[in-house]
Amino acid sequence: MAMLVDLAIKIGIDAVVLFGVLNLAGMQTWLERKQSALMQDRVGANRATFALPWGWAMPINWVLRKLGGLGILNALADVLKLLTKEDFIPQQGDRFLHTLAPFLSALFALLAFIAIPIGPPLEWAGRVIPLQVADINAGLLFILALASIGIYGVILAGMASGNNLATLGGLRATSQMLAYEIALGVSLIGIIIWAGSLDMNQIVARQGATFLGGYLPAWGVFVQPLGCLIFMTAALAETKRIPFDLPEGEPEIIGYFTEYSGMKFGLFFLTDFVEVVLVAALTTTLFFGGWQVPYLAADGFHLPWGALIAVSHPVYVVLGVLSFTLKVVAFIWFFMLIRWTLPRFRYDQLMHLGWKILFPLSLVNLVVTALIIVVCSQP
Repeated sequence: MAMLVDLAIKIGIDAVVLFGVLNLAGMQTWLERKQSALMQDRVGANRATFALPWGWAMPINWVLRKLGGLGILNALADVLKLLTKEDFIPQQGDRFLHTLAPFLSALFALLAFIAIPIGPPLEWAGRVIPLQVADINAGLLFILALASIGIYGVILAGMASGNNLATLGGLRATSQMLAYEIALGVSLIGIIIWAGSLDMNQIVARQGATFLGGYLPAWGVFVQPLGCLIFMTAALAETKRIPFDLPEGEPEIIGYFTEYSGMKFGLFFLTDFVEVVLVAALTTTLFFGGWQVPYLAADGFHLPWGALIAVSHPVYVVLGVLSFTLKVVAFIWFFMLIRWTLPRFRYDQLMHLGWKILFPLSLVNLVVTALIIVVCSQP
């Protein structure tokens, strides 16, 4: 019975994480339209709606009209459109690889959330339940490895389409992701040295401390400001979205998914949004305290001037989960802001930024961090 309860708890946590990620990804289809409309001083998408023909459904129809006016039903219309479109496979393409590519991209993007803690451990009925799908000792390395494997889905999509333009888009995506993965990985070594672990839980716990008289939380962004900037830039490039969307190149029609339609294209579309959620979650976990709330410990708020505001354990857990969620949503909004503000780079500018600016800066950040750690550790 105890094993069944533990299994049910684990399945429940898995379902909550998957449900949360997919809903945040789906929310971005609405946020992208409405936020861009707000920035461009227009109404935005608001026409997708329907009404039930029965008289008793008037309250429901009122709700549907309101949702349609807000543009929320546009996401549902997108899904229905993709489900009903023809699944086209080019005659000169490889049927198996053409079908496999979008599933690989979506799978590895979703698997990366396994190692990310969404809240503090929950104590319930004599059990300590980690709010994490899997507590992996080298969780950060696991996430980076999955992000690297995700390249295969992109390059397979281009090569298996039997289309020169799609192949060019796949090659662009591969070279871009490889260039920025190196800078991204090196930028994280500084936070690993400071935290002394690759365990995501240990990295979050390390950020629960304070400095400057207890007023400033010891978040990674204050300890590693340059590393945070490099990571966010390189991670945004890994999502292949504006201003780093050369692999898709919509005006040039050279996207690696040029020969995709229906839900296969929908999977690539979903993967882009899932990757944005992943970047937001990693930025939150590594540099903004994860689920940590400033001055909040397990027994309550420890204010800098010595006051203590007691908090019960359930409230502590809820505040942690809410803190993580709000930070992730804030970063999603910020990445959307960048997406609708900056123009696309030229390809030579893209490579120049990755190899000649971000990579050297990440090495400088690593050397400076190592020197500071060595000097501070001396008696």
